[in-house]
Amino acid sequence: MSARLALCALAVAVLPVASAGASAALPRVDSTLPSWLAPGGAATVSGWTGAAEQVRLVTDHGSTLGRATSGPLGRFTISFRAPLPGRYRLHVAAAEGTARAGSLLVRPLVLAAVGDVTFGEQVGGAIQRFGAAYPWRGVAGTLRRADITIGNLETAVSNGGSAVPDKQYHFRGLPSDLLPVAGFAGFDVLTLANNHTGDFGTGALLDTLAAVRAAGIVPIGAGADSAAAAQPALLHAGGLTVAVLGRSDVNPLGFAATATAPGTSRADPLALARDVSAARRRADVVVCFFHWGIEGRTAPTPRQQELANACLGAGAQVVVGAHPHVFGAVTAPRPHTVVAWTLGNFVFPSAGVTARTGILEVELGRSGVTGYRVVPVEIDGFSPRLLHG
Repeated sequence: MSARLALCALAVAVLPVASAGASAALPRVDSTLPSWLAPGGAATVSGWTGAAEQVRLVTDHGSTLGRATSGPLGRFTISFRAPLPGRYRLHVAAAEGTARAGSLLVRPLVLAAVGDVTFGEQVGGAIQRFGAAYPWRGVAGTLRRADITIGNLETAVSNGGSAVPDKQYHFRGLPSDLLPVAGFAGFDVLTLANNHTGDFGTGALLDTLAAVRAAGIVPIGAGADSAAAAQPALLHAGGLTVAVLGRSDVNPLGFAATATAPGTSRADPLALARDVSAARRRADVVVCFFHWGIEGRTAPTPRQQELANACLGAGAQVVVGAHPHVFGAVTAPRPHTVVAWTLGNFVFPSAGVTARTGILEVELGRSGVTGYRVVPVEIDGFSPRLLHG
């Protein structure tokens, strides 16, 4: 037999064996599960099995979380969403057997929200004396434990600018004041939509935006123009995407952004409904953070109710607010939603009723709010401290 004929015969003999071997094989998983997922959070499992083979991702309780068909070389990727809270052992099941995919913890995503933070008044002087971490020492551990932490930065952060006229109070801090706010105090997002970030003019407002970003925090509610100021922060945790929008209904003259000028984002019900709907298309959960209400008043005004309903009606699940400097009611007006009408002061000079505040902790899944609680806090001068017992 010639060499050419011998090679052809070998190919004929080998090909059917290889083809039969590729049609069925024990699955093998080469991906790693995330450390945790929120209920409904998205993830994938990938690996190898036989060509064009049906594979399933199953729990130790027998539930199927996802299915896929492997490719011509046997590669598969199964997309799935997390089940109800619990700890699960996951396996990939194929025609020839199963392979362990790993252990998965499913728990709610925890969002922590607090009220007013300023570096003005005596806060700035104490920071210069005791360090920028000083105001946060009593609450930093609790804030860091949350998966996402948000608050209201009610101060300009800049070395420049001049105090705007016709205002009773002007708050300003230094960029160095922000340094521990992310790593030590755990903040992910700060809203600048309020009546103090513009206290030293638009140049200082732009400095504040830059300083917040430089500190590793996402600013919302202000920008170089009205379109930029309206943009949400998009955060990813536990397999979910969370959008956070900031709006102010307390707008001193010249503070609100325009189509061509920097400023804060004004609260408008029609625009809010549009913006929340747009954010909802990009995110599993939408949070609206307002500066609204009347100072010293815990009960919501009709205007606050109108703005909250605009957000909830457009698909937001969490609505929080600040400005009254007192802590108010937290309600659940619709299934899987929560509204905190006023979160009060936090790092802010306080006494009496304004010193009684809290950290709102909201548990979230893809369906929205699954639970919430208020961690009681008392402000000692301007430093928040947890209340135990």
